[in-house]
Amino acid sequence: MEQPVTVAPTDGAHPRPHGGQTAVPCWFLRGGTSRGPFFRATDLPESPTARDAVLLAALGSPDPRQIDGLGGAGPLTSKAGIVGRSERPDVDLEFLFAQVQPGGDTVDTTPNCGNMLAAVVPFAVESGLLVPREDLTTARVLTLNTSMVAEITVRTPEGPAGRSVEYAGDTRIDGVPGTASPVTINFLDTAGSVCGALLPTGNTRDRVTADGVGPLDVTCVDNGMPLVLVAAADLGRTGYETVAELDADTELKRRVEALRLVCGELMGLGDVSARNYPKMTLIAPPADGGTLSTRSFIPHVCHASIGVLAAVTVATACVLDGTVAHRTARLPAGDATGLTVSVEHPAGAFGVELGLDRSHGTPHVTRSALVRTARLIMAGDVLVPRRAWNTEKDRT
Repeated sequence: MEQPVTVAPTDGAHPRPHGGQTAVPCWFLRGGTSRGPFFRATDLPESPTARDAVLLAALGSPDPRQIDGLGGAGPLTSKAGIVGRSERPDVDLEFLFAQVQPGGDTVDTTPNCGNMLAAVVPFAVESGLLVPREDLTTARVLTLNTSMVAEITVRTPEGPAGRSVEYAGDTRIDGVPGTASPVTINFLDTAGSVCGALLPTGNTRDRVTADGVGPLDVTCVDNGMPLVLVAAADLGRTGYETVAELDADTELKRRVEALRLVCGELMGLGDVSARNYPKMTLIAPPADGGTLSTRSFIPHVCHASIGVLAAVTVATACVLDGTVAHRTARLPAGDATGLTVSVEHPAGAFGVELGLDRSHGTPHVTRSALVRTARLIMAGDVLVPRRAWNTEKDRT
């Protein structure tokens, strides 16, 4: 298959004054179970401080309602993507994920987001960064947050006006209504993406004590997203509670946060009180024919489903002998080279295909692949107050 051609944007739209505000080219997309504005890297200030000011203004933070911006008043809908062409010969695109909290005034670009990653190639085609040449367009994407590389494939059939991204299809993912065209993501190397090691503590299981918690067993693992896995039963919960029930459970959330702070230190992350990771994941035996049931906190509210890379990391823990997940999971049959793990979550289940190397006894995960969907919702300009970005000053 011919690789997509990387080209300069041709639409001529750039940040520009618009009355008393600044108009910034913006494409608003859903990626998996998240959504947010996407920007070309060349359309934002180079200075991280100036860039973050634009993102906060665009999303409407730090107002918890985000009433003055594009944010949806929740962490899953308070995200942004920044995409540019790569100068590396083995990479087509570079993607910087930005997490904004509705009530916060900072922008976190340290973690990954696999859901927003699903929208990167559709955005690149829509914005002119990639020109598709075949019915399937595959691009290699470098996530600048953690230097993770993924190959992403979308459908780009020929139409009356040339090739374009196909959004309609029969693929269904839990947490998103209806069906859409598949976006296939093949992660090439995610182990230790943030912590530097798949098992940051060097153990498959650690016995920990925190303020009002424990001692109890946890597994600290990072295969794309730093997670702390703990049996829900060890915290006095079933693991099948609804999102609303868990969000209202202030006593549980206090203990989960105390545990997170201790585990963050154990994982070599230092003081994580102001960080979005590690994510805390309560696990329980599967309830609906899957491999494992989960309830994830991101980090202080319960996820309506589960993040892409969190699902990959949970699936990885399921196949590692000795983890709290392995002793709870009901692993499906697989062949010598891999299996598919079904991670249950509040909105359904998430299937993760794992490639395994069993040559040294203990399974080693060599590959993880999954299917998401994406959709372009809006294309145009987002208007930000001039005080957030003086276009001429910040681009010189």
